[in-house]
Amino acid sequence: MKIIKKKISVIIPIYNEEWNINEIYNRLIKTLDKDFINFSYEIICIDDGSSDDSLKLLKKIHKEDSNLKIIQFSRNFGHHIAITAWLDYADWDYIIMMDWDLQDQPEEIIKLYNKLLKWYDVVYWNRINKQFWFIKRISSKLFNFLISKMIDENIIINSTIFRIMKKEVLININKLREHDRYIIWLIWWVWFSHTKQDIIHGKRIYGQSKYNFYSQLKLALNAIFSFSNYPLRLIIKIWLMFVLISIIYIITIIYNKIYLWEALLWWTSLIASIFLIWWIQIITMWVIWEYIWRSYIENKKRPLYIIKYNTYE
Repeated sequence: MKIIKKKISVIIPIYNEEWNINEIYNRLIKTLDKDFINFSYEIICIDDGSSDDSLKLLKKIHKEDSNLKIIQFSRNFGHHIAITAWLDYADWDYIIMMDWDLQDQPEEIIKLYNKLLKWYDVVYWNRINKQFWFIKRISSKLFNFLISKMIDENIIINSTIFRIMKKEVLININKLREHDRYIIWLIWWVWFSHTKQDIIHGKRIYGQSKYNFYSQLKLALNAIFSFSNYPLRLIIKIWLMFVLISIIYIITIIYNKIYLWEALLWWTSLIASIFLIWWIQIITMWVIWEYIWRSYIENKKRPLYIIKYNTYE
């Protein structure tokens, strides 16, 4: 009787990680051969327009190990678009998402899998002893706090992609094709049962994080405008509050003029009101523009990514 092995797919985005490739590959293969000996496995690497020798090294590994598949983008489309491409190709029983920077340690995958077996559909990594520098930790906490206050969805704020999930989750995620993507929240949006697993955060040995302050801000805006209409509702509340203040102010001026005979410094009030209205209008126009721009991009129906080189098919 032929034994059918379960299949596990490890999907990893690559962007200028030439110094980490050999070490993470060796550690990953060692882990899969040790902890998943009864599984069939594949490693899907998405080269998101690297400008270093990352692709060259991946091709060299592919010649020696056909389990490693390569998908190369024609240019840099972004981290979460690269993750989307992995998910489009990953079609096995279990899917593992991780980065190639050594902070997602391959040796910890077995912990995620064991937790998944306890009747869960998705197990994500809860970082312990974060290795980020102080400023990045502060900015990350600030973004997560602001986002948690603005979204309407019942979603746990977690910024790491390192997780394992079942095929049923993957099938439903792939139905969602918007361009401004925050893939972690899309995984939450399709629901299913989620839980976390505490894992020690690895230290990046080579290279630098690709997420600077601008990248974090852009990702946060994508998350907010894709999952919430809170900014629009907030603007309406601000305008209503301003109208209420204006009415109270006008009533106060009339009362003082009629009953107290006070002289009015009309020009100071006028200038203050003009500046206040000006700033509110700018913020209002920016928020509305964000929603209109995203609708405009979606209506173009351009592909999420373009593949230049592919060893998967």
